[in-house]
Amino acid sequence: MKNIYLLNLTFFFLLFSLTAKSQEEEKKIKKGWTFGALPSVAYDADLGFQYGALANVYYYGDGSTYPEYLHSFYFEAAYTTKNYGLFRFFYDSKYLIPNYRLTVDFSYLPDAMSDFFGYNGYQSVYNDVWRNSKKYTVEEGYKTRAFYKYRRDILRFMGDIQGTIHQQWKWNVGLGILNYNIDKVDIKMLNKGKKADKKLPDTIPGLYEKYIDWAIINKEEKRGGFHPYVRCGIAYDSRNKESNPSKGIYADAFFTYSAAFNDLKAYNNLKLNVNFRHYVPIYKDYIALAYRIGTQTLLVGKSPFYTNNYMNTLYMQRVLYEGLGGGNSLRGILRNRILANGFAFSNVELRIKLVKFDIKKQHFYIGINPFFDIGMVTQAYTLDSAKIAALKNIEDDMDDYFDFNKSSIYKPHMSAGIGLKIAMNENFILSVDWAIPFNKQDGASLSNLYIKIGYLF
Repeated sequence: MKNIYLLNLTFFFLLFSLTAKSQEEEKKIKKGWTFGALPSVAYDADLGFQYGALANVYYYGDGSTYPEYLHSFYFEAAYTTKNYGLFRFFYDSKYLIPNYRLTVDFSYLPDAMSDFFGYNGYQSVYNDVWRNSKKYTVEEGYKTRAFYKYRRDILRFMGDIQGTIHQQWKWNVGLGILNYNIDKVDIKMLNKGKKADKKLPDTIPGLYEKYIDWAIINKEEKRGGFHPYVRCGIAYDSRNKESNPSKGIYADAFFTYSAAFNDLKAYNNLKLNVNFRHYVPIYKDYIALAYRIGTQTLLVGKSPFYTNNYMNTLYMQRVLYEGLGGGNSLRGILRNRILANGFAFSNVELRIKLVKFDIKKQHFYIGINPFFDIGMVTQAYTLDSAKIAALKNIEDDMDDYFDFNKSSIYKPHMSAGIGLKIAMNENFILSVDWAIPFNKQDGASLSNLYIKIGYLF
């Protein structure tokens, strides 16, 4: 999914605003309504042509709280000719309910080619030759671009309320629903309309199917399920602003209890998340060091594999936080490369504002941010090599799939890169990040470009 955003930057011409006017409006203060919009146009060889749009509507009232908004409405709708979709509504306000912050998210995320690279990070061997048709031929070992994929549709509803304990200390309570519908890749759908030499083979099982055959993925969890959850925790927030703060600390710790029913009743679980972010000013509002450290831990029960790459969060700034690997966690590393019961990660960025300017009372800045990302497994799956060997096909070599040296499990995954930021009125921020992994086991491509809205954290 990394390359599906490549063409978006070309269409960054539809950035405009509708703002309530006032004779008393000061140069650097926003009042009333501000509207930012951007088309979502892209192409991916497997998912087809993407078309759609995203928009963010802010209401600043009389401007007394600027750059903090009173209400934010975020809309995004995009689809492709090969059935990848992103449909989202997100609302955020500290003023709808006086003295409480309310966030609401409703999303439907159908994904015809979701990534699956196996369990425990480096314990699962990644073979680029098996899926990279641009570099390798069948004679050299190429299998299919769908080998490390499966179909995954997510329907999500969540609502969270935050209140104040004392000054910067906050409490949080939330509830939501996650519904997963998963299966092997629909090769017939992906091949529709393709020339014979461009069609994916429909007789080669992918890694997801092999994990089912080897009883690594249990039959109860192999098709997904319905999981309501409840969440509670505390947070500390001393940031000077939420969008690209130049100083302050944000930290939280919270529990998430996820329920499961019927065949999945054994998969009730309790998870703990702890996060720490620090923003260190270096030069005024122009240069700051930003870093975060986080972990997600399974405390009680069992968690189905498809929710173990869902990173729980108190505030859904982006449509989906997946851990670990990809543009929302470890940039430059294969999406969902690290799949385990528990993980830890860190991101470090040097954020530099190069220039600030105004266009028709709208306030812009352009910035860059070199960064370093790192993550690792903390709670590994237990893989029974003897059981897998007894169930595998005779042509499958275990060394092609697994590194059973336990030291490989906890080896960190690292990447680095640089980002470009174009911001309007502090809150609408176009983010373009490019990154490369340190280890070829985390991806052999240099085209790891991500175009999204907002900073990573």
